[in-house]
Amino acid sequence: MIHRTRGKVIAGICLAAAFSICANAHDPHSTKKEATMTTQACGPFDVKIAPLDVYNKDEGAGVARMSIDKQFHGDLEATSKGEMLATGSGGKGSSGGYVALERVTGTLHGHRGSFVLQHNATMTRGVPDLNLIVVPDSGSGALAGLSGKMNIIIADGKHSYEFDYNLPTQDAQ
Repeated sequence: MIHRTRGKVIAGICLAAAFSICANAHDPHSTKKEATMTTQACGPFDVKIAPLDVYNKDEGAGVARMSIDKQFHGDLEATSKGEMLATGSGGKGSSGGYVALERVTGTLHGHRGSFVLQHNATMTRGVPDLNLIVVPDSGSGALAGLSGKMNIIIADGKHSYEFDYNLPTQDAQ
């Protein structure tokens, strides 16, 4: 029971800290030159994170496992379900990390299908680094061939996303 409580605290701190500072790390003026046109989707989302039973129950492991359930709104009207593994030292200026996978199913700018997002985040003494990308070749339906990177922003306790993506045209497929 102590391990579960510690795991919830570690994961919560790691997740909240990584996401809360993420908005400051995003530079909307930076651009990359790519062969295809990048489109941006944005909007709010709701998220529910709940603890799951962990594989490694050793008290010293310090790893928490959680489910992720999201409801995206705006340019991406979708739901997602996923799982996260997280660890962290806790407290102000803490360090930690998490990895997660989530399957997103819905409509992106009118294109219906699904895709998988891969999270990789670290916090080094309070400084976050979040990488959230579309898993290559995970798109299905009208989202087949989707690639991109998502930023998560938390402001005033509300979650939103900015999703820079590329989607091949029907002629290119």
